[in-house]
Amino acid sequence: MHFVTAKGLLSQHNGMNIYRGCTHGCIYCDSRSTCYHMTHAFEDIEVKENAPALLEAALRSKRKRCMIGTGAMSDPYMHCEKELQFTRRCLEIIQRYGFGAAVQTKSDLILRDLDLLNAIEQKAKCVVQITLTTFDEQLCSILEPNVCGTQRRYQVLKELQKAGIPTVVWLCPILPFINDTEENLRGLLELCIDAGVKGIMNFGFGTTIRDGDREYFYQALDRHFPGMKQRYIQRFGNAYECTSDNHPKLMQHFLKVTDRYGMLNKPEDVFAYLHEFPHSKAEGEQLSMF
Repeated sequence: MHFVTAKGLLSQHNGMNIYRGCTHGCIYCDSRSTCYHMTHAFEDIEVKENAPALLEAALRSKRKRCMIGTGAMSDPYMHCEKELQFTRRCLEIIQRYGFGAAVQTKSDLILRDLDLLNAIEQKAKCVVQITLTTFDEQLCSILEPNVCGTQRRYQVLKELQKAGIPTVVWLCPILPFINDTEENLRGLLELCIDAGVKGIMNFGFGTTIRDGDREYFYQALDRHFPGMKQRYIQRFGNAYECTSDNHPKLMQHFLKVTDRYGMLNKPEDVFAYLHEFPHSKAEGEQLSMF
């Protein structure tokens, strides 16, 4: 872990990454790709030490409240957050200024901040996004080794449901020849239904592989699934998008179930929901700086 002083924090679309890199060890992680020009080891977490100050300055200067997102590139609740609490400090600022939050994670550490998530939801809007890929716990521990498993993430979804905080599940990636089965999909959808999720983000059944990510992924395949790397090379070559041969039947089942239970199931609809800020909640209020 090392600290840097960042020049900015919020992206054009009001997303932020307090950390850069990750210690969760997911074998398929796209954030390892060389196209992101990371100059340090992926597990050597870069911490933006002035992130809370940058966020407060940015929110103070905004003329309209909006949703602030985090977790798109690096999980805001990786291991170092337990001690550093930078994500918590940023949530405190979001709550103080009356903005909304859309937080994406695989970690149950998010429950530590349930008080702030509740406060943001009461004042504006808070959506928690949890990634689920693999119903089988043993397989999950191979694909996502250094973070809590699927059943624990399901319990997180249930706790958030109990607290009245809306949730979205990211159902990706689904790895061809590994977890691209109807049994896996059915198990995950049952968890989503029981947890009452608002929507499921699904870009299709498959994964993406590019330079940087590919090398790490193939090393993991050699360790845990002998012969699987050769199967990927034979089927996909150096393709960026690796779509499961089971995609058509899996998508048919996915759409049938999510439509039946009224879940958002198109990426554009889920993104629209995540970015929608409920101005009606803030009517008559003034920013705390006034």
